[in-house]
Amino acid sequence: MLQHHIVNTLGWPRLRPLQEQAAFPIFRGEDALLLAPTAGGKTEAAMFPLLTRMVEQDWVGTSVLYICPLKALLNNLAPRIETYAGWLGRTSALRHGDIGAGARRRQVIDRPDVLLTTPESIESMLVSTMADSRDIFEGVRAVVIDEVHAFAGDDRGWHLLAVLERVAALAGQPIQRIGCSATVGNADDLLAWLQGSARDSRPGSVVAPASGGSADAQVQIDYVGTVSNAATVVARLHQGEKRLAFADSRRTVEEMAVALRDQGTETYVSHSSLSVDERRRAEAAFGEGQDCVIVSTSTLELGIDVGDLDRVLQLGAPRAVASFLQRLGRTGRRAGTQRNTLFLGLRDEDFLRACGLLLLWGEGFVEPVIPPALPLHIAAQQVLGLALQQRTIARTDAQRVLSSVGLASSEDFESIVSHLVETGHLDVDGDLFFIGPEAERRYGRRHFLDLMAVFVAAPEVTLLHGREPIGSVDPMALTMKRQGDRVIALAGRSWRVTSIDWRRRRAYVEPVRDGGQVRWSSAPVALSPQLCDAMRRVLLGADPAGAQMTNRAKDRLAKLREERSAQVDELSLVVADDGVRMRWWTWAGLRQNALWVAAIDAVAPHVLDELRAFDNFQIALRGDADRNSVEAAIREARRRFGPELHGVSPIVDDQALRGLKFAELLPLSMARQVLAQR
Repeated sequence: MLQHHIVNTLGWPRLRPLQEQAAFPIFRGEDALLLAPTAGGKTEAAMFPLLTRMVEQDWVGTSVLYICPLKALLNNLAPRIETYAGWLGRTSALRHGDIGAGARRRQVIDRPDVLLTTPESIESMLVSTMADSRDIFEGVRAVVIDEVHAFAGDDRGWHLLAVLERVAALAGQPIQRIGCSATVGNADDLLAWLQGSARDSRPGSVVAPASGGSADAQVQIDYVGTVSNAATVVARLHQGEKRLAFADSRRTVEEMAVALRDQGTETYVSHSSLSVDERRRAEAAFGEGQDCVIVSTSTLELGIDVGDLDRVLQLGAPRAVASFLQRLGRTGRRAGTQRNTLFLGLRDEDFLRACGLLLLWGEGFVEPVIPPALPLHIAAQQVLGLALQQRTIARTDAQRVLSSVGLASSEDFESIVSHLVETGHLDVDGDLFFIGPEAERRYGRRHFLDLMAVFVAAPEVTLLHGREPIGSVDPMALTMKRQGDRVIALAGRSWRVTSIDWRRRRAYVEPVRDGGQVRWSSAPVALSPQLCDAMRRVLLGADPAGAQMTNRAKDRLAKLREERSAQVDELSLVVADDGVRMRWWTWAGLRQNALWVAAIDAVAPHVLDELRAFDNFQIALRGDADRNSVEAAIREARRRFGPELHGVSPIVDDQALRGLKFAELLPLSMARQVLAQR
């Protein structure tokens, strides 16, 4: 039946290579990691053999979980999966935070065969008092994790592994796990991580058909200098085509959208601070348009379908080769078309980053996906989650779940539990734990909803036009000094603020013609040491292979090489004055520089500036520091701590602790240890 519909309904003469190669391992029940570019058919590669098994082995109840990192991606995939399941007389349903209570109750009574959901919604079902979690999950046989790299790279991945272990316990057997991703630099490691406690008992395979490299893509670098100039290029260069323009900040997205509309270009906007309805309208309108541009942050980097694209444009540069590959894969889907990306440099640093990134791409490098170290705060959260789920939980059962996925050692588990009991987050009765009064006070509102999410949401203010939400902005945008009316740019339009309700975090606005600005606060982003070194090599003369440079880009790069020649050297350590202060130019990345600052502060603090300042590329020094004093400090640090600086802990301040969700569930020293390790 499935083969009939593939040929006659979809009109496919054959399966794609990934779908052919994935079919038998998945049908045999193996775990798998499916790797292919965006729109490479990964959903079908996972679902077709699972649906076949579902029918042939007569799976009942909710037997397949399909997990995505974004609700928008789930919404996008739902019609396709519903169609595929319907061919075989099976059902599917959506379950996430935007699904109403009525629909959720119906899912408990009439359980869908395939449930499209998020880790947070799974945990909500596990701890729900409205239904027995065993009834919900006892039939689960397989899980598909789409965009698995997006989970594995942050704490949501640890949370996902833990809730899957809890689901497997309710199902009474290990669950087949299938991850879908674009190219990653450590596929075998990612598969082993995904398998969790079953990594040593269940066979697993990486399915990654050969794909074209840099030779079959059209990639160009230009330097334009400003968002206004970028808008002029985009408006004039590809008229009549559908263009997706990426920017790596919401502020740049809004500035670009306003500038494009000022030039008469049909423009839409997508980023995380827009309301759900605003984003859906923009993405739907863009999907139906032809001569238009949608400007987006990484929200459209993942597999959300916005129709066939003619061009991908990049304002500035992404921060990883993997992100570039995701974005490049948005194009070249139609027969006779070619994958393409045009980089438009706005500032010197992002222009240099683009050059370094494309140098790595030409060399075939893709970053490894590395889960965050020491997820002890997630271990603490899971102890409370287990206590909520089971009402009481034995110490040994909690420790088994945490250790099976590597959340905490036995020693760390005991420290966490002792702290939770001491602070009243847990009550204890012999060897049993249950939720304590402090956990009820801190998290009990709205059915412990805040305990279900492991990420910290920024405290933003919602903008409303009448009753219609437009999106949200950083409170700073509403408090900065200004003359005259306060005008905000959001959703690519300008809005005059008419009133602000600080208690309810709402601002009421009305549309105006132009003049709006907006900004959001953000933390420094750590670039990989490989990318930082590639930028150094570009300054030393390396040119990105496979990428064409406009004359403007060539001229700008030549000027940068001249201006920053004192900051790079092929072999020697570089200490130079940049006109502000002395700096050690490491080109080693934020994390490595944090380690060096901590190590040198321990052995030669007089070398560093008083603020201990550093970034991805350099470490600030005292005005009288020179190359000899830095070399001496390095030698002493390596003598004391070893070549890899083992045992050195970067400085962690209170502000950083506030950014660690559930830090309050750990002893203070342990919370600092988590951040220092990261």
